[in-house]
Amino acid sequence: MRHYLTAALVLGLMGCGGSGGDSSSPLPSPGPALEIQAPATAAVGDAIALVARPVDTSSTDWRYRWRQTAGPAVNIANTISPVAAFDLPEAGSYQFEVSVTDGAVQRSETVDINVQGLGTGFTVTRDHAVVSGGRVSLRVTALEFDENFNLTAPTGILWQQTQGPSVSDMDSRNPLLMTFTAPRVTQDTLLTFEASGTLDGRTVSDEIQVLVRATPAPVEDAFFDTPVARVEAYRPDSPWASAMERCVYNNRISTPCTVESLPLIGQTTNTTTIDEVMDRVLVSHPWMGEQFERFLREQDPSGDFLHLLSSVTAVVLSYDVRPSFYWVATGAIYLDPEYLWLEDWQRNTINEDPDFRAGFGSMLAFFMPWRYVSGDEYASLYYPPQFHLNRPWQQLTPDLASLLYHELAHANDYFPRSTHSAIRAATLVEEYFTRVDNQGLPSDQLSQTLPLFSEQMSGLAEVRFRGATATDLQKSYTPDDVAGFFFPDRASDFYGYSSEREDLAMLFEEAMMWERYGIRRDVAVTGLRSDDRAQDLLVAQGQRGRIGQAELAPRLSLVLAELLPEAESIVDGLPGPVPMRSGESWWDNLVLSEEAVMERDLSPVKAFTGPQALPLEGRTHFGPRHASPVALPAR
Repeated sequence: MRHYLTAALVLGLMGCGGSGGDSSSPLPSPGPALEIQAPATAAVGDAIALVARPVDTSSTDWRYRWRQTAGPAVNIANTISPVAAFDLPEAGSYQFEVSVTDGAVQRSETVDINVQGLGTGFTVTRDHAVVSGGRVSLRVTALEFDENFNLTAPTGILWQQTQGPSVSDMDSRNPLLMTFTAPRVTQDTLLTFEASGTLDGRTVSDEIQVLVRATPAPVEDAFFDTPVARVEAYRPDSPWASAMERCVYNNRISTPCTVESLPLIGQTTNTTTIDEVMDRVLVSHPWMGEQFERFLREQDPSGDFLHLLSSVTAVVLSYDVRPSFYWVATGAIYLDPEYLWLEDWQRNTINEDPDFRAGFGSMLAFFMPWRYVSGDEYASLYYPPQFHLNRPWQQLTPDLASLLYHELAHANDYFPRSTHSAIRAATLVEEYFTRVDNQGLPSDQLSQTLPLFSEQMSGLAEVRFRGATATDLQKSYTPDDVAGFFFPDRASDFYGYSSEREDLAMLFEEAMMWERYGIRRDVAVTGLRSDDRAQDLLVAQGQRGRIGQAELAPRLSLVLAELLPEAESIVDGLPGPVPMRSGESWWDNLVLSEEAVMERDLSPVKAFTGPQALPLEGRTHFGPRHASPVALPAR
C-alpha cells in the first residue's frame, strides 16, 4: 500500500529548489502556495503519483510541466497534468521537477523520492486528474502468468473509497476494472480508492488517487454538454494554440468559431506539411501527439494523410474520446487513443469505458462481423489488457490507418480540397449549409445518382447503430434473410446504411487500405454467438475484399474523384472479392486461399494468432466504425 505525505510549498518568482519544502516557514511569494503530495514510502514495482495542487485556486488556472531530473528513467504518464504518475523500475534516488505557469509567471519546485525494497506485486493504475463530472476507469495490474500465459490472478478483489466526496456509481462487475463518474466539485478535490485481494496466499492492497479538477459546468447549449477532458496544444508555441483550445474541445463552446480565427489547414497553405498538421493537434497526454507525429512521418508513404488532413481545422487526441468522430461544427477530427498506444504504460492512461452502443440491436437474430486481414492472417490484433503487453510499431498501422481514412473521408466529404479557396461564409457550419443547399456534398451525389436500395438493411442499421427498437419483423429475420438483403446491394459494409455519409466513408476506407497497405476487409452475415466454437458465428454468406465487387466500382470512382483524385485510378486494379464458405464459422473462414485451406485441414485451427507464445487474439469487430453523428447547431 502507498502512504502519502503532503507539504505546502510556496513557489518563488523564478522558482525555488528543495526536496519537499518546509510548510512551517514557507518562502515569501506573491503567488499561491503549491501543495505537493508524494508517497512517504515507495518500493520497486510500485505505481505511484505526485500530485501538485495550488492552494486556494483551481489547477485549471495553471499549466503544468513535469520532468525527471535524477534517478533511473521512468515514463511519466502525463507531463502536462497536476498528477505525475509512473512505475518505479528499480531502487534508487529519484528527483522530479514541476513547473507551473498562469501565462505571466513561471514557477517550479522539485520533489525527491527514495525507493527501496520490493513491492507486493499488486498495483492499481492509473492515478490521474479528471475534470469535474468526468468518467474514470481504474485497473488492477497485479497479474502473473507462466511461459504458457496461464494467469495467476488475485482473488476476492474488493474496491472501496477511502477519501473524498462519495462516489455513487462505482462499477466493478469486472473485479479487475472499476469505473465511476467523478463528483461535481467547486474546488480541486482528491479522491482516494483502495483495492485489496489475495495473491499467492497473501493479502495485498494498493491505494490510488484521482484528482478532480474544479471546472465550470457546461454553458447553456454547449456543443459538448457532458464533461470533456482538458486538452492543450501539442505544440505550445503553435500560432493556432489559443484558437484551438478555445474553439475545438471544451464545455464553453456554444457557437462555432469563425473560419478566420481557425481555418482549415488547406486554407493557409498550398501543400500541407507534417509540421503544419502538428501545429493543429490538441492532446490530453503528450505521448499521443508523439505517436501521431511518428505515424505521419513513417507510415504515410503516399502522402494520403497530409492531403486529407488539409480539410480539418484540428486533430484532437484525448483519453476520453470513445469512439472517434468528425464534426463539421468545429471542423476537427477526434481520435480514440486506443489506436495510438505502443507501451503498456500508455494504454493505462486511456479511459476504458465501453462504447455506449455496445448493446444496440441485441434482439436481432444475426451479426455482421468485420475484420482486416493480410493474406490469410489477421492484420489487426487485440492485446488483452490483463497481460500488460507492449505493442510493436507495425501493429499500429492497420487500425490507425483505417481509422484515419474513415474520419478524414468525412472531413473531405464536407470540405474537399477543391472547395477550400471558395469558402466565403463566416463559419464552417454556414458554409456547410450553403453547400448542401446548392451542389450538395459528394455523399449526397452518391446517394442521389448511385443509391443503395435495400430498405430492410436501412431499417436494421437504425436498430444496430442508432438504438432504435427492433420490430417483430426485424427480430424474425434470419441470417439468410439478411444476406439476401445485403449482398445484392451496393454497400461495402452494413454501417454504410446508417447514413449517406457513412456509406461514402466505408467505401473510401476499404479501398485505400487495400491500395496502400495490401490489407483486405472481411464482412459476413452470421448467426449468433455460441459456446461451441464450431457453431459460433456460422456464416450465411461472406466476402473478403467486397470493395472489388463490380457493382461497387462506379460508386467508388465517384468517391475517389471527389476526396482524393490522386488515387482515382485504383478502381481498375482492385481484385474481385473472395467468397467465404457458408455453413462454417467466422473463425474458420479466416483461411480462404485454396492452398492454405488444404494445409489448415491437416491441423487444428489455432485459438490465437500472432507472435509465437503471445496470447494475441485476431481483432474482430461487431459494431460501427465510430460515433453516431453529433447534432449540428441550428441554422
